[in-house]
Amino acid sequence: MRAHWINNEWTQGEATGTIPVENPATQEILDEVPDGTEADAHRAVEAAKAAFREWRKLSAVERAHMLHEVSRRAREHWDELVELLTLEQGKPVPENEEEMEWTADTFDYYAELGRHIRGRVVPSGEPETQLNMVLKEPYGVVAAIIPWNYPMLLMAWKVAAALAAGNTVVIKPSELTPLTTLLFVEKCMSHLPPGVVNVVTGYGQPVGEALVKHPDVPVIAFTGSLATGQRISTLAAPMIKRLHLELGGKDAFVVGPDIDVESTAKALAYSALLNAGQVCTSSERVYVAGNVAGQFVEALVEEVSRLRLGPGIEPTTDIGPMIGDAYRSKVERHVEDARQKGARILIGGKRPAHLERGYFYEPTVLLDVNHDMLIMSEETFGPAIPLMVYDDFDQAIEWVNSSPYGLGAVLRTNDMRLAKKFYEEVRAGTIWINDPLTDNYAGPFGGMKLSGNARELGAEGLESFLETKHVHWDFSADPKDWWYPY
Repeated sequence: MRAHWINNEWTQGEATGTIPVENPATQEILDEVPDGTEADAHRAVEAAKAAFREWRKLSAVERAHMLHEVSRRAREHWDELVELLTLEQGKPVPENEEEMEWTADTFDYYAELGRHIRGRVVPSGEPETQLNMVLKEPYGVVAAIIPWNYPMLLMAWKVAAALAAGNTVVIKPSELTPLTTLLFVEKCMSHLPPGVVNVVTGYGQPVGEALVKHPDVPVIAFTGSLATGQRISTLAAPMIKRLHLELGGKDAFVVGPDIDVESTAKALAYSALLNAGQVCTSSERVYVAGNVAGQFVEALVEEVSRLRLGPGIEPTTDIGPMIGDAYRSKVERHVEDARQKGARILIGGKRPAHLERGYFYEPTVLLDVNHDMLIMSEETFGPAIPLMVYDDFDQAIEWVNSSPYGLGAVLRTNDMRLAKKFYEEVRAGTIWINDPLTDNYAGPFGGMKLSGNARELGAEGLESFLETKHVHWDFSADPKDWWYPY
């Protein structure tokens, strides 16, 4: 059984129970972790708070060397990390290799970006005796609450930036996928000073909420559901904490009237079915131009029919299992709701008969859907592709913007006028033209509307973990003309 990582030591803490971690492809138990308590969360915060006093004083270069070492060690233990990530999360090996590549590179990226944290001098009213400075300072202890769908990547996006900025961190991994995080900390981060990075396993209640409510945790960095984000906001509001929330979406994919049918079908299959559709930026609403709809639907069904389901550890697998039965049941509920309301299931729509174990669901394409169906309004988070046909491009943009979410949106077109109109008018944090779901280390990622208020990656990702301070310094102690008496 694994344990919490607090102050560079393994500890069971105050936990009296354990949480089993399941392989979603076989439903076998891989290991167990402590069912953490509020006391465990508080102990981790105290360790991080104590470590912050010295960590913030290190030069940016010293921190950069240590973050580069995290990346080096990740590559040294590459095979071990990828295999465990595949077993506990379920994605095929190539997708987990990509996740680990992003994880290692993110630490390298922020190691370098953190070298350039600078204050600046601003003009003052009395240049001979006064100096005004704007400083960028770390907050202190950051609580990083990580989801299960990309447990390493989304940990790195938060933790690398927070550490580079001079903060210390307490990580609360998902109870569904804590094992690779613990292995990563052990193998790749144990060289950091004690208390700089801590990991407490457990459920959102009590561990997550204890971190959110702790008076010595000024920043909460969270990726997950809207409901949990709203709960965090409510708990944190009395203390006016800095909230860094990425809350998912209901992303649209617009098929333009001028597209190449075959390549666009491949693009949509990838953007909708990657990680079995368990991506916050999955294409969950698809709007197809009427003039290409017939050919496109046929090509999409053909493309989806070629995809192979199976355990992620097997080299022939294209799509792995979903993370658990509750998540699969939600997809089934959405598909059945659509079917009962008149949608046609063109392929999929059921559990695969040849895979008796594991949380598998066939990739599903639906036609004749509308916005009254759950599958077009609620986040599905599974391998389903619902299609609607539009008459003109303005109607497509109106439909894209009709969702209360605004994380990302995709357009496939070769018409530059349509592309410009799309990125100017669509309310979403990331707009992909032709190349869906491609991130960039220097390009900020985050949403609008109910998708949250965070930006990760890029300079904006670093700024999220820095506080701004204005210093007004007068070298002269002489009285000022504007002081009393008037």
